[in-house]
Amino acid sequence: MTLIKPFRALRPAPGRAAEILAPPYDVLSSAEARARAEARPWSFLHVSKAEIDLAPSTDPYAAAVYAKAAENLRAMTAAGVLMRDAKPCYYVYRLTRRGRCQTGLAAVASLGAYAANRIRKHELTSPAKEDDRVRQIDAVNAQTGPVMLAYPAAPQLDAILAQAAAGTAAVDVTADDGVRHQLWVIDDDAAITGFTHGVDALPALYIADGHHRSAAALRVAQARGGDGPHRYFLAVLFPQGEMTILGYNRVLRDLNGRSPEKLLAELRDKYTVEPSDTPVHPARANEIGMVLGGRWYRLVLRAAPQSADPIERLPITPLTRNVIAPIFGITDPRTDKRIDFVGGGRGLAELERLVGSGQMAAAFALYPTQMQDLMAVADAGAIMPPKSTWFEPKLADGMVSHVLD
Repeated sequence: MTLIKPFRALRPAPGRAAEILAPPYDVLSSAEARARAEARPWSFLHVSKAEIDLAPSTDPYAAAVYAKAAENLRAMTAAGVLMRDAKPCYYVYRLTRRGRCQTGLAAVASLGAYAANRIRKHELTSPAKEDDRVRQIDAVNAQTGPVMLAYPAAPQLDAILAQAAAGTAAVDVTADDGVRHQLWVIDDDAAITGFTHGVDALPALYIADGHHRSAAALRVAQARGGDGPHRYFLAVLFPQGEMTILGYNRVLRDLNGRSPEKLLAELRDKYTVEPSDTPVHPARANEIGMVLGGRWYRLVLRAAPQSADPIERLPITPLTRNVIAPIFGITDPRTDKRIDFVGGGRGLAELERLVGSGQMAAAFALYPTQMQDLMAVADAGAIMPPKSTWFEPKLADGMVSHVLD
């Protein structure tokens, strides 16, 4: 069983990518997706967020939404906006954001290896979100959102990726968020064999972003049984050293019966607390930025945890243990409606806006989880707290899809 194999991607026809590529389905609300797709009939949001083509009151999990997604994907293929490669290929996918590049390999990854923990997880999934992806895959008979995988240090694999991306890209598009997306098609048999063997030599692959997509793919494969393309899931593999994680920040709806002054006093039991005239970007794991009462504070943990346990090293662990659970009374962040999560891609200004508008009472900006800690958690078979990582930039939906025929 190889870790990966080539596949016949459904991808933008020449010159059409700018019309098609869209943010991942799970980073936009239905309203945001509707606005982004306005006057863009071939935006992939019509597949990944098909409720935008139905009445605004439509439940995004209604059967009609999945049926509409399938109809829209068929229409894009029939119109020649999307094309399918004649033979199985690999694809080099490069993302460039603010001058920083990460170059990965688009492939289909073995669900057998995923089930055997050679493709490793670090996150629990929500049954409702899994159900959504299962229904989407079944309806469109394709995996349309790639899972982002990381691989450990492998200079030889990095080198052949760079060599494969030396020529002119088949797709070269800069999205409206400033991220450049490039794709090269690798159809040479010798190069394909080299990539397959290079990845097989790795000790493991690690899911960075896309736990619900991979879990849903496994459920579809189990339900369909037998052999075939459904035994693999769509993925892009990136070198661990090139990936960027931003902080995944927390916002609280109320102060759990406390005044701001009382909260500050309690925080000083565990943290040094200093007001700041500017937004606080935490510089290390034991530092937090806080928005409260219209101003920023820098919180530094008085006794930084010293532990070999990778969970203990995560920036969210001391915040949960010292603040969110004992002060705010939130013991299950997955289900408690008093806490919400703001991805680092939205910036610290979003924390200021949410607190300043009165929607939230306090906000905490976290230092980003480090890739070596994520991999250590996965190697230990442990589970990270919810919403611990925000990878940026994101892979685009519509660049490559894996058809399950």
